[in-house]
Amino acid sequence: MNTCSRARAAALRRSTYRSCRSGRIIQALALVSVVGWLFGCGVQGTPQPPRLERPAKITNLSVVQVGQDLQMQFTLPLQTTEGERLTKPLEIEILRVTAPAAAGVSKLPEPEIWTRLTREEWAPYAKDHNVSYLAHLTAKEFHDWQGQTMVLAVRTLTRGFHHRPIESDSSNFVDVGIYDVSEPVENVRGVLTERAVEIQFSTPNRTLSDAPVHDLVGYRIYRSATGESGSFELLGETPASPYRDTHIEFGQTYYYQVRAACGAPGHPALSEASSVTKVVARDIFPPAPPQGLEGLYSAGAVELVWTANTEADLAGYNIYRLAGQPAQRMNKELARTPEFRDASVTPGKTYVYYVTAVDQSGNESKPSQRAEVETK
Repeated sequence: MNTCSRARAAALRRSTYRSCRSGRIIQALALVSVVGWLFGCGVQGTPQPPRLERPAKITNLSVVQVGQDLQMQFTLPLQTTEGERLTKPLEIEILRVTAPAAAGVSKLPEPEIWTRLTREEWAPYAKDHNVSYLAHLTAKEFHDWQGQTMVLAVRTLTRGFHHRPIESDSSNFVDVGIYDVSEPVENVRGVLTERAVEIQFSTPNRTLSDAPVHDLVGYRIYRSATGESGSFELLGETPASPYRDTHIEFGQTYYYQVRAACGAPGHPALSEASSVTKVVARDIFPPAPPQGLEGLYSAGAVELVWTANTEADLAGYNIYRLAGQPAQRMNKELARTPEFRDASVTPGKTYVYYVTAVDQSGNESKPSQRAEVETK
């Protein structure tokens, strides 16, 4: 074989080697790709359906009629019926059914859905998962259902596949008698006394249907520290005006509302709230006059003693000597104890004294009884 033939043969061998090497690389890459695809499919597994979230049952529904509304309060569930955390938006359904007067509620038809609330609709009425919602009765409903019993319940739901509702069980059922309640209480005013705020108001005469008030069982008093809507809390009940709020502190401001309660004792229907009355609890009440003032002339001075006052906010005493008009105050600063020594007297004269008590708000009592002392 000549030189040219040997060169061509070598070149052919090199070309064949490069082709085989490239083919092996491509085969290896293809194998890696197939293996990766197989392992990837193994990790992913069979697609699972979305988790169903059936809300747990509400168990603390309470309902009271307030004017022409039904105030419903309950706590939203945080978990599913299987004890897992709810993650889907909740909707609320209010269920109702009416029973004729004196018919009882033991054999009622199936409740119907009165209204359904999306999260956006119920959220303004919720605080920390506690909902206080006012369900409004139309004028016709309010008229037609007076004297009947309405039975109410609530349930929640989430949405599943194809937006299908997944409903909780119905809550506890609550029966509410519908009454023609009174108009709002009028002429509410707060009168500050030394130990209480006295809430005074007028007795309502007409109902919402403009009939004479009947079945009036008393009044509920509400108090707030801010006066803002939704901040009023039940303070107490009274059968008639006035009501005394003894749980006050001077220096604080209080706001009050009153509702009339009609219907049956223990299950009353309430009127709408009265207008708000504001009371600023300023301490304008002086201490009692000091008692038991006595005087004695000894060692060139008049010694005065009296019985100590018992007021919790007592600041001290003022001591006065009658040497003309007006009386002369003898102390530069309040005396902290019930005693005083007047060394500015002259022998051979008669002096007349009285003392007053002063509280921490600067209110000064009326004078004590006078004490007459001869300096001889």
